[in-house]
Amino acid sequence: MSVDSIMHTEFPKGYTVLFGADGKVIMTPQSFEHSSTIKSMQYDTILSLGRHAKTPSDVYIDFPADENSAPDLAILREDARKEGKRYSFEDVLLISEVVSTSSARKDYDDCTAKYGRYGIPVYLVVDPYAREVVLHTEPTASGYSTAHTRAYGTGKLPIPLADGRTFTLDLDELPVPEPEADAR
Repeated sequence: MSVDSIMHTEFPKGYTVLFGADGKVIMTPQSFEHSSTIKSMQYDTILSLGRHAKTPSDVYIDFPADENSAPDLAILREDARKEGKRYSFEDVLLISEVVSTSSARKDYDDCTAKYGRYGIPVYLVVDPYAREVVLHTEPTASGYSTAHTRAYGTGKLPIPLADGRTFTLDLDELPVPEPEADAR
């Protein structure tokens, strides 16, 4: 797709559109639950790590072999420095993806394999629909060797980071999907 055609394309409302370096166009629906969950996690990063911690959301991170990602939330080392315009996967301490109805397989399977393969120390899947989080640690060539599941509403989840800091996710404050209202 050329830049000109992208500039003149009308994308559907309610979707986030990402353009990969490899020319792929990725469209994902942006739900209220998705956005609210990311906001809640960002708030927890401020409480845990401080206002100026490097915690990008939906920002591309360079991975080898053009497998770049823009995770819902990443926590980077304090001394991380951009290489060109982006941070490297080697600076990442934690990645979290928030499950949406269209991304469950990608978040639970594809991303688990990818982030483990590249040695991301902690991968957190946050699922507002199942009302649970899955904490993956101990990366392997095919994923992670350890996975712990915690339900929403079960208190605080302290997550030790490889640099000695701790990110604490408040499972009592994660938003849950509202029931759909009757059509008018």
